[in-house]
Amino acid sequence: MTALQLCLAQMTSADNHADNIAWMREAASRAAKDGAQLLALPEVAGLMNRDPEQSRRQVTTHAADPFVAACRKEAARHRLWIHTGSTPVLAPGGDRYLNHADLIGPDGGIVASYDKIHLFDVFLEGRPPTGESRRFAAGARAVLAGTPWGLAGLSICYDLRFPQLYRDYARAGAVLLFVPSAFTVPTGRAHWEVLLRARAIETGAFVIAAAQVGPHADGRRTWGHAMVVSPWGEVLVDMGGDDPGLATVDLDLAAVDAARRQIPSLQGDRPYGLDRPVAVDGPAG
Repeated sequence: MTALQLCLAQMTSADNHADNIAWMREAASRAAKDGAQLLALPEVAGLMNRDPEQSRRQVTTHAADPFVAACRKEAARHRLWIHTGSTPVLAPGGDRYLNHADLIGPDGGIVASYDKIHLFDVFLEGRPPTGESRRFAAGARAVLAGTPWGLAGLSICYDLRFPQLYRDYARAGAVLLFVPSAFTVPTGRAHWEVLLRARAIETGAFVIAAAQVGPHADGRRTWGHAMVVSPWGEVLVDMGGDDPGLATVDLDLAAVDAARRQIPSLQGDRPYGLDRPVAVDGPAG
């Protein structure tokens, strides 16, 4: 297919599965009525709850996860592709979670699954450390998914800061790059748009970045500004930083070949060495 009718979601996730499932069902219904072929949800669309006791009572295995099951059911009901964004599921061994994403086909089957590789362990001034790795285990595999529109590279949020992942996807043939996110307000204000546009320009691919927005029940506040960026770096959609909602946009996949033909940087790598400075003594005297 040469065109994709995409429905992009901006969401304020609740601290329980049931409310998030209800929101997702309404989003899937609206996406289908608007003629969309694919619904893209944000990171932690299934559950956003940082309370250790509450989350432990809710998080389960991927096979038993109610949000994943509901997404599969809605995909089949509406003959709609759904990217679940992500939801926490139990890691093998059950002592930590995985930040897990699925791409679901219109028959309700899981086409591809991805576990977030780069965990959000940062130290912002004036704020406590985030420490995602205290509760989550890191994924170890990059994942390309086959779709009717071409190959799609899967990632989640903090992965965005590691450009080699997206370059590897693009060199392997990806034309779509999913970046579902729940950016903090300080990092979102400073870095969100420029990083998304950079990844699109570097790869000549469409970047699809569904996002969380606003104040959440667990006390967090997220940046919003869900975006779709073209292979030339143009922001096609920016949903702002105030409210949840949906935006439908048509993507012309021919733009990928056009961008890569004009700037063939994916074929321009050159081997090089790194010269390190030679140690010298300090000043005499």
